[in-house]
Amino acid sequence: MQTPYFLIDEEKIENNLRILRGVMDRTGCKILLAQKCFSCYSLYPLIGRYLAGATASGIFEARLCHEEMPGKENHIFSPAFREEDIDSILSLCDHIVFNSPRQLQRYGERAKAEGLQVGIRINPECSTQEGHAIYDPCAPGSRLGTTSAELHEYLAACREKSCHTLIDGIHFHTLCEQNSDDLETTLDAVEEKFGDILSAMKWINFGGGHHITRSDYDIERLERCILRMKQRYSLDVYVEPGEAVALNGGTLHATVLEIQRPGADGISNVILDTSAACHMPDVIEMPYTPPVLSPEQRDGGYTYRFGGATCLSGDVIGTYSFCQPLTEGDEIVFGDMAIYSMVKTNTFNGMPLPDIYIKRNGKPVLWKHFSYSDFKARV
Repeated sequence: MQTPYFLIDEEKIENNLRILRGVMDRTGCKILLAQKCFSCYSLYPLIGRYLAGATASGIFEARLCHEEMPGKENHIFSPAFREEDIDSILSLCDHIVFNSPRQLQRYGERAKAEGLQVGIRINPECSTQEGHAIYDPCAPGSRLGTTSAELHEYLAACREKSCHTLIDGIHFHTLCEQNSDDLETTLDAVEEKFGDILSAMKWINFGGGHHITRSDYDIERLERCILRMKQRYSLDVYVEPGEAVALNGGTLHATVLEIQRPGADGISNVILDTSAACHMPDVIEMPYTPPVLSPEQRDGGYTYRFGGATCLSGDVIGTYSFCQPLTEGDEIVFGDMAIYSMVKTNTFNGMPLPDIYIKRNGKPVLWKHFSYSDFKARV
């Protein structure tokens, strides 16, 4: 197995799915895979055995769910849909969520005519983010979701014209790697600002960002939130996590190419055959430092700054300390690399894409191999 490569552990994914299925069974909610986080469709048959379906952010993901998870629910949301795509989208999906009354007015009737459930994304204007501003849909000036003032203005216009509102449900997505206390806070804001319309809806979608399979996640509180909406407003409830499906379900393996002399700060730069910019962009976008599973990290006397083999000076993965010195040729294993990694890889600087292996029954099986032709086709 030549580095760099991703290794997806099927058993760990299934353990996450069992937790999610338990929430579904105890509450009657429906949980969907958010493909934008994890679209390893080799595992879609497994995921489909546990979850209600998947949600898409565009026509390609909608098609992927339709082809690889047939018979399961297929939801889609986009900040704005293209006229060139809408007919295909309506033929693939059973739920469509619009970002604004304008998009709803433009495509809602067509969606209804094709038998789809129609929703609108709301902005509760209640930020619960700390340190993840790039992922905060409730930040000032956000383009994501319809505010209470905007939605009530639309509904008032519909009443004045005696026309159908077209809306079957509402959707919000305000969380990012958060616990259920933040969901509870968000629901308070949703009820305060949109409570007068909830009883007229068929369903509510809590969106993603729920770290349900994290060890310290408060599942009981999540279930109370779900039952609160079901019992108070007779709503069906959807939850669409991505990370919770594949959390800690994969690794990225790399090799040390060169160890440089310590700099003025006493830290040696290490060049790997992987790249934050190309293979784990969230390290830079979030930003965060991914865990290293091997060699074992210790607060030892050997400190290294891991960087990628690109010309970007900021292609830095993180700083790590070990009890034993590294040597060129050592393998480095980064943890929690199934989520927001494979879906974001790129070939900047002509960097090869990592192969993807799936660990089944304890053995790695090659699923995807990428070559020069893949790089050339993307340019």
